[in-house]
Amino acid sequence: MNDGRQVPPGEHPAAGDPEASDPVAAVEAALVAMRRDAGRRRLQRRGERGGPHHGHGPHGDHHGHHDHAHEHEADAAGRPHRRGRGGPGLAQAARFRLLDALEAAPQPPSVGQLAEAIGVDQPRASRLVQAAVEAGHARREIDPADARRSAIVLTAAGRRVLAGARDTRRGAVETALAGFSPEESAEFARLLTRFVAAWPRD
Repeated sequence: MNDGRQVPPGEHPAAGDPEASDPVAAVEAALVAMRRDAGRRRLQRRGERGGPHHGHGPHGDHHGHHDHAHEHEADAAGRPHRRGRGGPGLAQAARFRLLDALEAAPQPPSVGQLAEAIGVDQPRASRLVQAAVEAGHARREIDPADARRSAIVLTAAGRRVLAGARDTRRGAVETALAGFSPEESAEFARLLTRFVAAWPRD
């Protein structure tokens, strides 16, 4: 993983982890975990209500499948250009979670695996992947384990977009903590991380 890695829900930064001594990074990780958990809760509630769920099983769509019937999330420059139900801000956050998940994956994931990682349903993940591919931030490759499926790979352009997003996010957290003393920042980060870890997820 890299310096922008996320702390999975339910885990604290480990001893020796840079986030353990970097309040800004710890707050970033907690905020990312909260947003990801919120997406998963929405998905769970939708499933409990018996909402529609499409796709090709839990591990991804078949090779070459594209979902052009739905809105795309971003233009070639990475800017949202068609508003989804959640608005452009949420669409942008979902795109960055997708890129985060791609970078963190030990092997190129399928669409279904990405959907699970970022807390959205598979049709939504398919749209996000298609937008990322069209923007040049990701590419589809044949899954070596199953030639019928696509594996999604982060491109160099996607890494640059992700780095810029992290810089922006870090700057926002630094601005919000500007009025805190170093001791207050460390304590806030510790308590927020503890709060997120304790948040019920069942």
